[in-house]
Amino acid sequence: MDDDAPGPLHRFRAPLGAPGWRRTALLRRVAAGLLTVLALALALAPQARGTPVVVAVADLPAGVTPAVAALAVREWPPGLVPSGALVAVADVADRVLVGAARAGEPLTDARLTGGAGAPGGAPLPGDEAAVPVRLADPDVAPLLVAGRRVDVVTLGERAGEPLVLASDAEVVTVLPGPLVLVAMPRGLAARVAAAALSDQVAVTLR
Repeated sequence: MDDDAPGPLHRFRAPLGAPGWRRTALLRRVAAGLLTVLALALALAPQARGTPVVVAVADLPAGVTPAVAALAVREWPPGLVPSGALVAVADVADRVLVGAARAGEPLTDARLTGGAGAPGGAPLPGDEAAVPVRLADPDVAPLLVAGRRVDVVTLGERAGEPLVLASDAEVVTVLPGPLVLVAMPRGLAARVAAAALSDQVAVTLR
């Protein structure tokens, strides 16, 4: 008998294996169908939108009124939006930045003062700027309120001789620290800000 000739068992091998092959093919078709349905559902589902917030598009120093060109509205994930975040550039109009802000940083109501209807009083005139002054004597802070007129002084070249950096400046607001935001002409503002970097600066009440 020829060994290569099909025997009785050989005739039954293909039919016995057929159901397993069909089952695998069917499972593959079902899986492909499910993936197609899932992809379609994801494509049709509404995409989660971010929350609009106002951010600085460049580094901003403290004491300035941010220009419109220095601000932009970006969408942030809702879970990452800080409390009090501003949502429109108009919310920053005529307000003064209390602390420096980095490019891309969201601006909040706590970072700004002044502006119509905002804490800290009326907007600053166009020829003035606000300078943050950290008080050497914290006991002076309770005596200061928005609108109070003060002189900004530091130590002169001689011991005990005060140097007046700005006279008749207006207190914009008093912040924790204690930090006082004082409005003055822009030329004097730059001088006071530079002095505050290296010297003790104080205010005297008028």
